[in-house]
Formats: sequence, structure tokens, C-alpha cells
Amino acid sequence: MEALIEAALRLAAPLLLAALGELVIERAGLIDIGIEGTMLTGAFAGFVVAVASGSALAGVAAAACAGVAVGGLFAAFTVLGRVDQIVVGTAVNLLALGATGAGSRALYGGAPPSAPTLGPVAQGLLGELPWLGALLFSQTAFLHVGLLLTLAIGFGLARTLPGLRLRAVGESARAADAEGVSVPAVRILAVLIGSSLAGVGGAALSLAQSDSFTEGMTAGRGFIALAIVIFGRWSSLGVLLASLFFGFVSALQFRLQARGSGIPYPVFLMFPYLVTLAVLALATGRARAPADLGRPYAREGA
Repeated sequence: MEALIEAALRLAAPLLLAALGELVIERAGLIDIGIEGTMLTGAFAGFVVAVASGSALAGVAAAACAGVAVGGLFAAFTVLGRVDQIVVGTAVNLLALGATGAGSRALYGGAPPSAPTLGPVAQGLLGELPWLGALLFSQTAFLHVGLLLTLAIGFGLARTLPGLRLRAVGESARAADAEGVSVPAVRILAVLIGSSLAGVGGAALSLAQSDSFTEGMTAGRGFIALAIVIFGRWSSLGVLLASLFFGFVSALQFRLQARGSGIPYPVFLMFPYLVTLAVLALATGRARAPADLGRPYAREGA
């Protein structure tokens, strides 16, 4: 059981980071289904820079910057150009999948080297403590950063002026504009922050859960992050709990698969996504999204 929980926390880390990023974006009134492509770009950029520099931390910084770049592209079309957000997000996903695949083949010829990785935050005696050592100290910094961000984003949205302005834009952009809030500025900033977190979530895949990059290695985790935001009812605590739930589902899938049951292998691959569909079916009708979610905004006469 201890090993199962440890694996669940490890698998939940990239989902938590990406979902927190999507939470910030959606609370500002935008739907970024391109979060899958942003994660994939972050995984690729982090891997390339980590290999070139020999530093996993440099790779994480590069992943965050790559996320910002993809987010800037998304914001330019959706916020400034007011292009349909679903169309732009889909285009981002396709672009990221093709560009990272082509880049990997061009740089490494289909055989990427091993990259330096981020290990547990504490080893030795702390990591060997019963339960607490395996659950916390044997995890990488990605999980701990995610937990801290959960608290910071929850507090920021509820108790700070920038957070309240962001929520106001997501609930009623026109009313927020009437009160002097710059809707485009708030939405662009939200996209850049959220996309940087998604990029770091991608780096957790290539620099912690693995030491390599493979084409399409996010394998739908960005879409699961979208479901997590809905399942978590657009709150940071809800996102944390939902991320842990999906991490547990993924860990359980690997555990059942390792036991050599008679269930066909493709069923195990489908398991997390079947759970995602079930969760969406149950949660969508009960959750209340930000009122202006997905609606482009332009001043009258602009």
C-alpha cells in the first residue's frame, strides 16, 4: 500500500502542475485545450536544455520559458485576435506534436540520450522514515512545488487584489472592464502564468518520471488536467484532490498490469481515460464554471 501511494503522488505531480495552470487560465475566462501541447513542448524543451547543459534545473527553467512562449501564441490569437479558443487550442496541440517530434528526430536521430534528472528532495535518513519518508521526502521537488502552489493560488484568488480582479474578469469581463480592470492584460497574464506551470508539468515527465523524451510522451495528460479542473470545481484544493485521485488511478493501473492479470493490455491503457470520461459525466452537471468562460471579449465600438 505504501508503494502504491508513493507512486500515486509521483504520477500526480505533473497533473497537478498542469491543472493548476489551467485553473488560473479558466478563472480568467479562457479555455486552453492546448494545455496538452504546452506540456509536450515543456517536456521537449526541458529535455533538450538539460542534455545540452547537464543541468536538470536549467531544463526546468527552459520548460517554463517554453510554456510561456506557447501561452503567448495562444493569447495572441484568442485574447488579441479573438479567434475561437477551441480552434486555437487544437492547433497548438497539433503544432506541438509535430514540432517536438520533428525536433527530436533532427537532434537525436530517433535515439535521444539520457538527461540529468531531479531526484528526491531528501535522501538518507529522511527518505527512509516509515510512511512519511516515502510519501514526502522521497518525492521530487515537482510535487512539493505543486503543493505550495496549491496554497498560494488558493490564497491569491480568494484574498488578493490581483486574484479578485482575475476572478472578476472570468465571471463578467464587461463588468470588470467597467470598473477599470484591463481585461486583455489580465487574461494574457493568466495565460502566461498558467502555461508556464503546464510547461514545468511537462518537464516533470522528461526530467523526473523519465530521463528521456519520446514523441507524444504526455499521452493525454493535458486533457486529463482539463478534466481535473472541472472535477475540482475550479478551486485549488479541489484540483489538488482530483490530481491525487487521477494519480492513484494511474498507479493502480500499473500495479494491476504488473500482477499479470488476464485483462488485455489495451484495457489498462484505456483505464485512466475511461475514468476521466466517467468523472466528467458525473461532475459536469454539478460544477459551476466561471460565467464568462470561453467567451471572447471586446469593448463596445472596439
